[in-house]
Amino acid sequence: MDTVIRAAAVFLLLGLVIRLTGKREIAQLSAFDLILLITMGDLIGQTVLQEDYSFTAGVLAVSTFAVLSVGVAWTLYHVPRSRPVIAGTPKVIIRDGEVDAEVLRDELIPLADLHEAAREKGIRDLADVELAVFETDGSFSFFQRHGEGGAAEGRGPTKTKG
Repeated sequence: MDTVIRAAAVFLLLGLVIRLTGKREIAQLSAFDLILLITMGDLIGQTVLQEDYSFTAGVLAVSTFAVLSVGVAWTLYHVPRSRPVIAGTPKVIIRDGEVDAEVLRDELIPLADLHEAAREKGIRDLADVELAVFETDGSFSFFQRHGEGGAAEGRGPTKTKG
């Protein structure tokens, strides 16, 4: 039972860390970030299993993470009011060609990253964007004005990771 309690505590800690570090960090992992995550995984394994490296303890720890993950997914699906707390909310980052500097600051997004994401979708000038949304998964969705080849002409939003 001790392994299950430790696994649940680490699960909650990891959820909090991911929430605090921001969506962008998860969406764009560098090689250093990947190594850091692998190292964290090992440290988490040691923390959860403590001195007990038995097969049973490993199964209990993995099962606890799996059950809690399914529980979170179930909650997100069946309790819509939990979504903003657990998954976050999309944020409008550009409206009618005007960048919302407050959202950039709150989400720790450099303006250069926003320009890069727009260029990846063939958007040369942010003034051509009717609406841009910073999604809960760390990606951007761009909607261009009428006549610019965007959503108004039936293509729908353009979405980019990062």
